Amino acid sequence: MFSLSHILGLVICSIGAFVFGSFVEYWLHRLMHVFPKVFPTHPRHHINNSGQGFLWEFRDYILLSSVVMFSPFLISREIGLSWLIGSLVYAAFASYAHQLQHDNPKACFWMRMPVHYVHHEYNQWHHNFGLGLDWWDFIFGTYQDADWVEEKAQDVTQKGPLELKWY
Repeated sequence: MFSLSHILGLVICSIGAFVFGSFVEYWLHRLMHVFPKVFPTHPRHHINNSGQGFLWEFRDYILLSSVVMFSPFLISREIGLSWLIGSLVYAAFASYAHQLQHDNPKACFWMRMPVHYVHHEYNQWHHNFGLGLDWWDFIFGTYQDADWVEEKAQDVTQKGPLELKWY
């Protein structure tokens, strides 16, 4: 049987994977802006200003992070499974948040300002790199506030949080 401390350790491992995923996503997005020639699809993403759809975004997260997702299985099956769960939850959350900010930024209720939407709408090549969370932008000094609802998003219709491009 599992003890409470063992279960708590596995939960903490899953949460750690979620937080680590957000950290990697922030820095990878930031590097895409520093080295646009290394990531040629990213400037096109800014020109098109649209997401691929939740399922395609999720596929890309899984492919890009599969080594990090599965390497903890080398430590143990339980740690690997809890890390994988946290990583998959973050990949799903980031995919959802990214697509939502392109399709329906007003539905991003968990952030004061949808940073990725502002990143695109204000052409902020050096600010607001978070996709689903703004923590790292605050920590690393790249957060830039904007009166986005009044200036840019006033014409964006309010839809529900599930009204987005899914595939």
